[in-house]
Amino acid sequence: MSAPHYPLFIGGEWLDSTERYEIRSPATDELVATVAKGGAEHVDRAVDAARAAHEAGVWRHTAPQERSALLHAVAGRLEQRLPELAALQSRENGATIRVTGALHLGLSIGQLHYLADLAKSYEFEKAGPEIGPIPAAGVLRREPLGVVAAIVPWNIPLLVIIWKVAPALAAGNTVVLKPDEHAPLLALELAREFEAAGLPPGVLNVVTGDGDPVGAHLSGHPDVRKVAFTGSTEVGKAILGASADTVKRVTLELGGKGPNIILEDADLPLAVDGALFAALANNGQACEAGTRLLVPGVLKDEVVSRLVERAKTLKLGDPLDPATDVGPVISAGQRDRILGYLESARADGATIALGGGAPQGPGFETGNWVEPTVVTDVTNDARIAREEVFGPVLTVLTYDSVDEAVAIANDTDYGLSAGVWGRDEQRALAVARRLDAGMVYVNDWHVIHPAYPFGGFKQSGLGREGGPDALDAYTEQKFISLARSGGLADRAAFALVLGTPPTR
Repeated sequence: MSAPHYPLFIGGEWLDSTERYEIRSPATDELVATVAKGGAEHVDRAVDAARAAHEAGVWRHTAPQERSALLHAVAGRLEQRLPELAALQSRENGATIRVTGALHLGLSIGQLHYLADLAKSYEFEKAGPEIGPIPAAGVLRREPLGVVAAIVPWNIPLLVIIWKVAPALAAGNTVVLKPDEHAPLLALELAREFEAAGLPPGVLNVVTGDGDPVGAHLSGHPDVRKVAFTGSTEVGKAILGASADTVKRVTLELGGKGPNIILEDADLPLAVDGALFAALANNGQACEAGTRLLVPGVLKDEVVSRLVERAKTLKLGDPLDPATDVGPVISAGQRDRILGYLESARADGATIALGGGAPQGPGFETGNWVEPTVVTDVTNDARIAREEVFGPVLTVLTYDSVDEAVAIANDTDYGLSAGVWGRDEQRALAVARRLDAGMVYVNDWHVIHPAYPFGGFKQSGLGREGGPDALDAYTEQKFISLARSGGLADRAAFALVLGTPPTR
């Protein structure tokens, strides 16, 4: 059977381009699909369609209850296709089928339902306190921004798309979505479901193609009022700079270098499993991964031994096999980048306790493979401890006191995630409160829930995604003062500037 082709989705129409590119499985190099390769001209057309839809009011003047119903309908349609879409994601980005089905798709659908509910409960307008001493009322409104650009990565595509598209649409905005060129298929399938559910033309548009020119042109477009971006800190800084000319609103969810502290009283079997889960989930390709494991010096040998023995039981292989624990990384370039970090670690004097290379033999003749890897004898000034590797690599550091552990944990440009493992819950919480991170997990990791925000401190980004305040980031606040003095303004107030008015 031939691979399907995906066009662009602009102004309610499926449009092809003169160029196409291929999506190939990171595991087998099999052709999964071909995709239209958009350019700057397609961005302009999509933004024009989104702006026209916004100005016509076709969506922003739709009642919030109706917007909510449509979002719920799309969530229901995705639920009906969950096994199919989970397999599609595993084929396009290499995430294991256990993760794409139960976690990625399940979380995405749950988030969509939650954000759809927010459209109904959100206070788009409310009365404020009376304005004295003159007889006037205050009205507080939240209004949609206009055209929102959503630029998303390849690692957990649908969830990150939902975090941006759903609150934008719930608030009445229009959207131009630019998925990562490595994994655009779920974005296009989502557009199909919005189209089938009756979303008006131009309200959601999808332009596929390279980050430059598509993402760069979109993020700097003068008619875009907000950019919501998830990706590298380097690109996030470029988007922040491009936003300055037109003072765009910006939400940035960027990189991380999550510190994961094992306290001396931790349940070690639980902490070891948790540390591997924190570092290796999604093949190690998660911005909130726990990549720096901080261990008391007296426990180092025992912890490393437990990590190695447990990690040896993990199955590296076909992401479509339900027995697989760790799949391939997204591309050959990313594989080589990860292996380069491991070479750098060796040069810095680190020890590779497990893995450290690309596997050989049956099942690994094609694809982009990196062995699950544990690196020890690392200090926090080493490159592998400071830069985001984005692969199945766990780095072990040691500390002598809790104060030192906290200092090491916070000694980073990032502040997305952190974790603490200990039997004494109050002690663990006390440590958690000292960590510079937007999300701190105690005796767990990768906790994502619709009712709680996702985002970080420092160079891990600006703003939050999800949570009860999600629509605030996609609305402007307006204050209206309504004088109640028989149609005449309070003349005493005017007289302070204009003097005594003439008598009628």
